[in-house]
Amino acid sequence: MGRHEPVVDWATDFDHTDDAYVADPFGIWDELRTTCPVAHTERYNGAWLPTRHEDIAAIAYDTDRFTSRSVIMSEFRAPLELAPQGIAPPISSDPPFHKGARRVLLPAFAPQSVDRLEASTRAYCEELVASLLADLDGGVDVVDAAVGYSQHIPVRVIATMLGLPESDGDRFRGFVNHVLEGVDKPMEERALGMGELFEYLQAQIHDHLDRPRDDLISYLLESEMDGQPLDVFHVARTVALLLIAGIDTTWSAIGASLWHLAGHPADRERLVAEPELLPTAIEEFLRAYAPVTMARLVREDMDFAGCPMKANDFVLLPFPAANRDPEAFDRADEVLIDREVNRHAAFGLGIHRCAGSHLARMELRVALEVWLEAFPSFELADPSAVRWSGGQVRGPRTLPVRVRSPRVPAPTD
Repeated sequence: MGRHEPVVDWATDFDHTDDAYVADPFGIWDELRTTCPVAHTERYNGAWLPTRHEDIAAIAYDTDRFTSRSVIMSEFRAPLELAPQGIAPPISSDPPFHKGARRVLLPAFAPQSVDRLEASTRAYCEELVASLLADLDGGVDVVDAAVGYSQHIPVRVIATMLGLPESDGDRFRGFVNHVLEGVDKPMEERALGMGELFEYLQAQIHDHLDRPRDDLISYLLESEMDGQPLDVFHVARTVALLLIAGIDTTWSAIGASLWHLAGHPADRERLVAEPELLPTAIEEFLRAYAPVTMARLVREDMDFAGCPMKANDFVLLPFPAANRDPEAFDRADEVLIDREVNRHAAFGLGIHRCAGSHLARMELRVALEVWLEAFPSFELADPSAVRWSGGQVRGPRTLPVRVRSPRVPAPTD
Protein backbone atom coordinates (compact mmCIF):
# COMPACT_ATOMS: atom_id res chain seq x y z
CA MET A 1 0.00 0.00 0.00
CA GLY A 2 2.89 2.35 0.59
CA ARG A 3 6.01 4.04 -0.67
CA HIS A 4 8.51 2.19 1.53
CA GLU A 5 10.88 -0.53 0.38
CA PRO A 6 9.56 -4.09 0.84
CA VAL A 7 10.44 -5.76 4.14
CA VAL A 8 13.19 -8.38 3.99
CA ASP A 9 13.61 -9.17 7.70
CA TRP A 10 10.51 -8.83 9.89
CA ALA A 11 12.51 -9.05 13.13
CA THR A 12 14.71 -6.04 12.38
CA ASP A 13 12.88 -4.05 9.68
CA PHE A 14 9.12 -4.55 10.04
CA ASP A 15 6.57 -2.26 8.40
CA HIS A 16 2.84 -2.55 9.11
CA THR A 17 2.06 -0.99 5.70
CA ASP A 18 4.05 -3.59 3.74
CA ASP A 19 1.91 -5.46 1.21
CA ALA A 20 2.76 -8.85 2.74
CA TYR A 21 1.71 -7.66 6.21
CA VAL A 22 -1.52 -6.15 4.89
CA ALA A 23 -2.42 -9.35 3.02
CA ASP A 24 -1.71 -11.81 5.85
CA PRO A 25 -0.11 -10.69 9.12
CA PHE A 26 -0.94 -13.90 11.01
CA GLY A 27 2.00 -15.96 9.76
CA ILE A 28 4.36 -13.04 10.43
CA TRP A 29 3.17 -12.78 14.04
CA ASP A 30 3.45 -16.54 14.52
CA GLU A 31 7.05 -16.58 13.31
CA LEU A 32 8.06 -13.55 15.35
CA ARG A 33 6.40 -14.90 18.49
CA THR A 34 8.82 -17.85 18.47
CA THR A 35 11.95 -16.21 17.02
CA CYS A 36 11.81 -12.52 18.01
CA PRO A 37 8.79 -11.71 20.20
CA VAL A 38 9.45 -7.96 20.11
CA ALA A 39 10.49 -6.89 16.63
CA HIS A 40 12.20 -3.59 15.79
CA THR A 41 12.48 -1.25 12.84
CA GLU A 42 14.26 2.01 12.08
CA ARG A 43 11.34 2.99 9.87
CA TYR A 44 9.04 5.70 11.25
CA ASN A 45 12.09 7.01 13.17
CA GLY A 46 12.20 3.91 15.34
CA ALA A 47 9.46 1.50 16.38
CA TRP A 48 8.79 -1.82 18.13
CA LEU A 49 6.27 -4.62 17.55
CA PRO A 50 5.47 -7.01 20.43
CA THR A 51 3.60 -10.15 19.35
CA ARG A 52 2.90 -12.00 22.62
CA HIS A 53 -0.27 -11.38 24.61
CA GLU A 54 1.77 -10.99 27.79
CA ASP A 55 3.94 -8.18 26.38
CA ILE A 56 1.10 -6.39 24.58
CA ALA A 57 -0.96 -6.36 27.77
CA ALA A 58 1.97 -5.18 29.89
CA ILE A 59 2.54 -2.18 27.63
CA ALA A 60 -1.18 -1.38 27.32
CA TYR A 61 -1.53 -1.22 31.11
CA ASP A 62 1.73 0.69 31.72
CA THR A 63 0.82 4.37 31.44
CA ASP A 64 3.92 5.43 33.38
CA ARG A 65 6.48 4.31 30.80
CA PHE A 66 4.34 4.49 27.65
CA THR A 67 2.32 7.54 26.62
CA SER A 68 -0.75 7.62 24.38
CA ARG A 69 0.17 11.03 22.97
CA SER A 70 0.44 9.50 19.47
CA VAL A 71 -1.74 6.48 18.75
CA ILE A 72 -1.26 6.31 14.97
CA MET A 73 2.27 5.32 13.94
CA SER A 74 3.75 7.50 11.21
CA GLU A 75 6.72 9.83 10.76
CA PHE A 76 4.81 12.34 12.91
CA ARG A 77 4.86 12.51 16.72
CA ALA A 78 2.22 14.67 18.36
CA PRO A 79 4.01 17.55 20.11
CA LEU A 80 4.10 17.73 23.89
CA GLU A 81 2.22 21.02 23.67
CA LEU A 82 -0.96 19.06 22.86
CA ALA A 83 -0.86 17.40 26.28
CA PRO A 84 -2.88 16.67 28.32
CA GLN A 85 -5.66 16.37 25.69
CA GLY A 86 -3.60 14.90 22.91
CA ILE A 87 -4.77 14.98 19.32
CA ALA A 88 -7.93 12.87 19.88
CA PRO A 89 -9.09 12.75 23.52
CA PRO A 90 -9.61 10.54 25.39
CA ILE A 91 -7.72 7.92 23.35
CA SER A 92 -4.69 10.21 23.09
CA SER A 93 -4.87 11.38 26.71
CA ASP A 94 -2.78 10.13 29.61
CA PRO A 95 -3.77 10.03 33.29
CA PRO A 96 -5.05 11.94 35.12
CA PHE A 97 -6.71 13.92 32.27
CA HIS A 98 -7.86 10.76 30.55
CA LYS A 99 -10.29 9.72 33.31
CA GLY A 100 -12.41 12.86 33.06
CA ALA A 101 -12.32 12.96 29.26
CA ARG A 102 -13.51 9.36 29.06
CA ARG A 103 -16.19 9.85 31.71
CA VAL A 104 -17.80 12.57 29.60
CA LEU A 105 -18.33 10.10 26.73
CA LEU A 106 -19.57 7.07 28.64
CA PRO A 107 -23.30 7.98 28.89
CA ALA A 108 -23.58 8.24 25.09
CA PHE A 109 -22.26 4.68 24.70
CA ALA A 110 -24.00 3.02 27.65
CA PRO A 111 -26.16 -0.03 26.82
CA GLN A 112 -29.43 1.87 27.20
CA SER A 113 -28.23 4.58 24.81
CA VAL A 114 -27.12 1.97 22.28
CA ASP A 115 -30.46 0.15 22.55
CA ARG A 116 -32.22 3.27 21.26
CA LEU A 117 -30.20 3.05 18.05
CA GLU A 118 -30.93 -0.57 17.23
CA ALA A 119 -34.25 -0.10 15.38
CA SER A 120 -32.87 2.57 13.04
CA THR A 121 -29.69 0.53 12.47
CA ARG A 122 -31.74 -2.52 11.53
CA ALA A 123 -33.96 -0.47 9.21
CA TYR A 124 -30.91 0.91 7.44
CA CYS A 125 -29.36 -2.56 7.06
CA GLU A 126 -32.62 -3.72 5.52
CA GLU A 127 -32.50 -0.78 3.08
CA LEU A 128 -29.00 -1.80 2.01
CA VAL A 129 -30.06 -5.41 1.57
CA ALA A 130 -33.08 -4.32 -0.49
CA SER A 131 -30.74 -2.42 -2.80
CA LEU A 132 -28.53 -5.48 -3.23
CA LEU A 133 -31.59 -7.65 -3.87
CA ALA A 134 -32.64 -5.22 -6.59
CA ASP A 135 -29.24 -5.71 -8.23
CA LEU A 136 -29.73 -9.47 -8.05
CA ASP A 137 -33.15 -9.13 -9.68
CA GLY A 138 -31.33 -7.52 -12.57
CA GLY A 139 -29.47 -10.75 -13.24
CA VAL A 140 -26.36 -10.05 -11.17
CA ASP A 141 -25.29 -12.86 -8.85
CA VAL A 142 -22.20 -11.18 -7.35
CA VAL A 143 -22.39 -8.28 -4.89
CA ASP A 144 -19.68 -6.53 -2.91
CA ALA A 145 -20.47 -7.16 0.75
CA ALA A 146 -17.94 -4.52 1.81
CA VAL A 147 -18.58 -1.67 -0.62
CA GLY A 148 -22.31 -2.32 -0.85
CA TYR A 149 -23.05 -3.20 2.76
CA SER A 150 -20.59 -3.22 5.67
CA GLN A 151 -18.91 0.09 4.85
CA HIS A 152 -22.21 1.99 4.94
CA ILE A 153 -23.58 0.86 8.29
CA PRO A 154 -21.28 2.55 10.84
CA VAL A 155 -21.10 5.67 8.64
CA ARG A 156 -24.86 6.11 9.03
CA VAL A 157 -24.87 5.21 12.73
CA ILE A 158 -22.07 7.61 13.66
CA ALA A 159 -23.48 10.41 11.50
CA THR A 160 -26.83 10.01 13.26
CA MET A 161 -25.24 10.00 16.71
CA LEU A 162 -23.07 13.05 16.06
CA GLY A 163 -25.70 14.99 14.15
CA LEU A 164 -23.69 15.20 10.93
CA PRO A 165 -25.28 15.19 7.46
CA GLU A 166 -25.91 11.65 6.26
CA SER A 167 -25.18 12.90 2.74
CA ASP A 168 -21.52 13.44 3.75
CA GLY A 169 -20.88 9.68 3.98
CA ASP A 170 -18.41 9.63 1.09
CA ARG A 171 -16.54 12.50 2.72
CA PHE A 172 -16.29 10.56 5.98
CA ARG A 173 -14.89 7.54 4.15
CA GLY A 174 -12.26 9.81 2.61
CA PHE A 175 -11.27 11.10 6.05
CA VAL A 176 -10.98 7.53 7.35
CA ASN A 177 -8.80 6.46 4.45
CA HIS A 178 -6.49 9.45 4.85
CA VAL A 179 -6.03 9.17 8.62
CA LEU A 180 -5.65 5.40 8.91
CA GLU A 181 -4.29 4.21 5.56
CA GLY A 182 -2.24 7.23 4.56
CA VAL A 183 0.37 6.92 7.30
CA ASP A 184 3.23 6.48 4.83
CA LYS A 185 2.34 9.55 2.77
CA PRO A 186 4.58 12.65 2.91
CA MET A 187 3.99 14.71 6.05
CA GLU A 188 2.85 17.71 4.01
CA GLU A 189 0.10 15.63 2.41
CA ARG A 190 -0.86 14.18 5.80
CA ALA A 191 -1.08 17.67 7.28
CA LEU A 192 -3.25 18.91 4.41
CA GLY A 193 -5.71 16.06 4.87
CA MET A 194 -5.89 16.56 8.63
CA GLY A 195 -6.50 20.23 8.03
CA GLU A 196 -9.47 19.42 5.79
CA LEU A 197 -10.90 17.10 8.45
CA PHE A 198 -10.71 19.69 11.22
CA GLU A 199 -11.94 22.49 8.98
CA TYR A 200 -15.03 20.40 8.29
CA LEU A 201 -15.54 19.59 11.98
CA GLN A 202 -15.09 23.19 13.08
CA ALA A 203 -17.83 24.26 10.65
CA GLN A 204 -20.15 21.56 11.97
CA ILE A 205 -19.43 22.48 15.59
CA HIS A 206 -20.12 26.17 14.97
CA ASP A 207 -23.38 25.19 13.30
CA HIS A 208 -24.29 23.25 16.45
CA LEU A 209 -23.38 26.25 18.61
CA ASP A 210 -25.75 28.37 16.56
CA ARG A 211 -28.47 25.70 16.40
CA PRO A 212 -28.24 23.24 19.34
CA ARG A 213 -30.01 19.94 18.82
CA ASP A 214 -30.41 16.50 20.40
CA ASP A 215 -27.20 14.80 19.29
CA LEU A 216 -23.73 13.94 20.53
CA ILE A 217 -21.99 17.10 19.32
CA SER A 218 -24.47 19.33 21.17
CA TYR A 219 -24.13 17.06 24.22
CA LEU A 220 -20.35 17.52 24.20
CA LEU A 221 -20.67 21.28 23.77
CA GLU A 222 -22.90 21.38 26.84
CA SER A 223 -20.72 19.02 28.90
CA GLU A 224 -18.32 19.90 31.69
CA MET A 225 -15.09 18.37 32.87
CA ASP A 226 -13.78 19.20 36.33
CA GLY A 227 -16.42 21.91 36.60
CA GLN A 228 -15.41 23.63 33.36
CA PRO A 229 -17.13 23.48 29.93
CA LEU A 230 -15.25 21.51 27.29
CA ASP A 231 -13.44 23.90 24.99
CA VAL A 232 -14.19 23.81 21.27
CA PHE A 233 -10.80 22.28 20.44
CA HIS A 234 -11.44 19.39 22.86
CA VAL A 235 -14.86 18.80 21.29
CA ALA A 236 -13.45 18.90 17.74
CA ARG A 237 -10.72 16.42 18.56
CA THR A 238 -13.12 14.06 20.31
CA VAL A 239 -15.56 14.22 17.40
CA ALA A 240 -12.65 13.42 15.06
CA LEU A 241 -11.91 10.33 17.16
CA LEU A 242 -15.52 9.18 17.11
CA LEU A 243 -15.85 9.78 13.39
CA ILE A 244 -12.66 7.95 12.41
CA ALA A 245 -12.53 5.18 15.02
CA GLY A 246 -16.28 4.63 15.10
CA ILE A 247 -16.47 3.99 11.38
CA ASP A 248 -13.47 2.00 10.20
CA THR A 249 -13.17 -0.38 13.14
CA THR A 250 -16.80 -1.47 12.93
CA TRP A 251 -17.07 -1.80 9.16
CA SER A 252 -13.85 -3.84 9.26
CA ALA A 253 -15.30 -6.19 11.89
CA ILE A 254 -18.54 -6.64 9.92
CA GLY A 255 -16.64 -7.23 6.69
CA ALA A 256 -14.20 -9.71 8.23
CA SER A 257 -17.10 -11.67 9.72
CA LEU A 258 -18.84 -11.88 6.35
CA TRP A 259 -15.53 -12.85 4.73
CA HIS A 260 -15.19 -15.74 7.19
CA LEU A 261 -18.74 -16.94 6.62
CA ALA A 262 -18.31 -16.73 2.84
CA GLY A 263 -15.31 -19.02 3.08
CA HIS A 264 -16.57 -21.41 5.77
CA PRO A 265 -19.94 -22.82 4.69
CA ALA A 266 -20.29 -25.08 7.74
CA ASP A 267 -20.13 -22.08 10.09
CA ARG A 268 -22.54 -20.12 7.91
CA GLU A 269 -25.03 -22.97 7.73
CA ARG A 270 -24.84 -23.49 11.48
CA LEU A 271 -25.59 -19.81 12.20
CA VAL A 272 -28.53 -19.87 9.79
CA ALA A 273 -29.88 -22.97 11.56
CA GLU A 274 -28.97 -21.78 15.08
CA PRO A 275 -29.35 -17.97 15.13
CA GLU A 276 -29.18 -18.00 18.93
CA LEU A 277 -25.47 -18.87 18.56
CA LEU A 278 -24.71 -15.58 16.80
CA PRO A 279 -23.64 -13.54 19.90
CA THR A 280 -21.10 -16.24 20.80
CA ALA A 281 -19.88 -16.42 17.21
CA ILE A 282 -19.49 -12.64 17.10
CA GLU A 283 -17.10 -12.75 20.06
CA GLU A 284 -15.05 -15.34 18.19
CA PHE A 285 -15.01 -13.25 15.02
CA LEU A 286 -13.83 -10.31 17.12
CA ARG A 287 -11.07 -12.43 18.63
CA ALA A 288 -9.90 -14.06 15.42
CA TYR A 289 -10.20 -10.99 13.18
CA ALA A 290 -9.77 -8.14 15.66
CA PRO A 291 -9.34 -5.11 13.42
CA VAL A 292 -7.41 -2.71 15.65
CA THR A 293 -3.73 -2.16 16.37
CA MET A 294 -2.97 0.80 18.64
CA ALA A 295 0.31 2.61 19.22
CA ARG A 296 2.16 4.16 22.14
CA LEU A 297 5.28 6.28 22.49
CA VAL A 298 8.13 5.41 24.84
CA ARG A 299 8.44 8.18 27.45
CA GLU A 300 12.13 7.76 28.33
CA ASP A 301 15.03 5.52 27.36
CA MET A 302 14.52 2.13 29.01
CA ASP A 303 14.79 -1.62 28.67
CA PHE A 304 11.63 -3.64 28.01
CA ALA A 305 11.87 -7.43 27.77
CA GLY A 306 15.53 -7.09 26.85
CA CYS A 307 14.84 -4.45 24.19
CA PRO A 308 16.66 -1.08 24.43
CA MET A 309 13.76 1.27 23.74
CA LYS A 310 14.50 4.96 23.20
CA ALA A 311 12.40 7.97 24.13
CA ASN A 312 9.83 8.73 21.41
CA ASP A 313 10.12 5.30 19.81
CA PHE A 314 6.75 4.04 18.67
CA VAL A 315 5.42 0.76 20.05
CA LEU A 316 2.61 -0.92 18.13
CA LEU A 317 0.06 -2.90 20.12
CA PRO A 318 -1.35 -5.49 17.69
CA PHE A 319 -4.36 -6.72 19.65
CA PRO A 320 -5.15 -9.25 16.90
CA ALA A 321 -1.72 -10.80 17.49
CA ALA A 322 -2.47 -11.02 21.22
CA ASN A 323 -5.71 -12.80 20.33
CA ARG A 324 -3.82 -15.41 18.30
CA ASP A 325 -1.22 -16.20 20.99
CA PRO A 326 -1.42 -19.93 21.85
CA GLU A 327 -0.20 -19.12 25.35
CA ALA A 328 -3.37 -17.10 25.92
CA PHE A 329 -5.98 -19.04 23.91
CA ASP A 330 -6.57 -22.73 23.35
CA ARG A 331 -6.51 -23.59 19.63
CA ALA A 332 -5.71 -19.93 19.00
CA ASP A 333 -5.44 -20.20 15.21
CA GLU A 334 -8.80 -21.94 14.85
CA VAL A 335 -12.07 -20.03 14.53
CA LEU A 336 -14.53 -21.79 16.82
CA ILE A 337 -17.91 -20.09 16.62
CA ASP A 338 -19.09 -21.84 19.80
CA ARG A 339 -15.98 -20.93 21.86
CA GLU A 340 -17.29 -20.38 25.38
CA VAL A 341 -14.27 -18.91 27.21
CA ASN A 342 -13.21 -15.92 25.16
CA ARG A 343 -11.58 -13.02 26.99
CA HIS A 344 -10.26 -11.47 23.82
CA ALA A 345 -8.55 -8.10 23.42
CA ALA A 346 -10.39 -6.92 20.31
CA PHE A 347 -11.52 -3.77 22.13
CA GLY A 348 -8.11 -3.13 23.63
CA LEU A 349 -6.65 -3.50 27.11
CA GLY A 350 -6.12 -1.09 29.96
CA ILE A 351 -7.55 2.37 30.47
CA HIS A 352 -8.07 2.92 26.74
CA ARG A 353 -10.34 -0.07 26.24
CA CYS A 354 -12.91 0.95 23.63
CA ALA A 355 -15.74 3.01 25.14
CA GLY A 356 -17.92 2.12 22.16
CA SER A 357 -17.82 -1.66 22.53
CA HIS A 358 -21.58 -1.92 23.20
CA LEU A 359 -22.29 0.07 20.03
CA ALA A 360 -19.88 -1.99 17.93
CA ARG A 361 -21.38 -5.27 19.14
CA MET A 362 -24.91 -4.05 18.37
CA GLU A 363 -23.96 -2.95 14.85
CA LEU A 364 -22.13 -6.22 14.19
CA ARG A 365 -25.00 -8.36 15.48
CA VAL A 366 -27.72 -6.48 13.57
CA ALA A 367 -25.66 -6.37 10.37
CA LEU A 368 -25.10 -10.14 10.44
CA GLU A 369 -28.69 -10.93 11.41
CA VAL A 370 -30.09 -8.91 8.52
CA TRP A 371 -27.53 -10.26 6.03
CA LEU A 372 -28.05 -13.92 6.95
CA GLU A 373 -31.81 -13.51 6.84
CA ALA A 374 -31.58 -12.18 3.27
CA PHE A 375 -28.59 -14.21 2.06
CA PRO A 376 -28.43 -17.57 3.87
CA SER A 377 -26.17 -18.98 1.14
CA PHE A 378 -23.19 -17.06 -0.25
CA GLU A 379 -19.54 -17.69 -1.06
CA LEU A 380 -16.45 -15.78 -2.14
CA ALA A 381 -16.79 -14.98 -5.82
CA ASP A 382 -13.03 -14.65 -6.26
CA PRO A 383 -10.82 -14.95 -3.17
CA SER A 384 -8.00 -13.11 -4.95
CA ALA A 385 -10.28 -10.08 -5.49
CA VAL A 386 -10.66 -9.45 -1.74
CA ARG A 387 -8.58 -6.40 -0.80
CA TRP A 388 -7.65 -5.75 2.82
CA SER A 389 -6.94 -2.36 4.34
CA GLY A 390 -3.48 -1.64 5.67
CA GLY A 391 -2.20 0.41 8.54
CA GLN A 392 -3.59 -0.04 12.03
CA VAL A 393 -7.16 -1.11 11.19
CA ARG A 394 -7.50 -4.28 9.13
CA GLY A 395 -10.64 -5.30 7.30
CA PRO A 396 -11.81 -6.10 3.76
CA ARG A 397 -12.12 -3.04 1.55
CA THR A 398 -13.55 -5.13 -1.29
CA LEU A 399 -15.46 -8.36 -0.70
CA PRO A 400 -17.17 -9.75 -3.82
CA VAL A 401 -19.48 -12.62 -2.89
CA ARG A 402 -21.69 -14.83 -5.01
CA VAL A 403 -25.18 -15.05 -3.58
CA ARG A 404 -27.18 -18.25 -4.00
CA SER A 405 -30.97 -18.38 -3.51
CA PRO A 406 -31.53 -15.07 -1.69
CA ARG A 407 -34.61 -14.81 0.50
CA VAL A 408 -36.86 -12.20 -1.04
CA PRO A 409 -39.05 -10.53 1.63
CA ALA A 410 -42.76 -11.25 1.31
CA PRO A 411 -44.78 -8.29 -0.02
CA THR A 412 -46.60 -6.23 2.60
CA ASP A 413 -49.99 -4.60 2.32
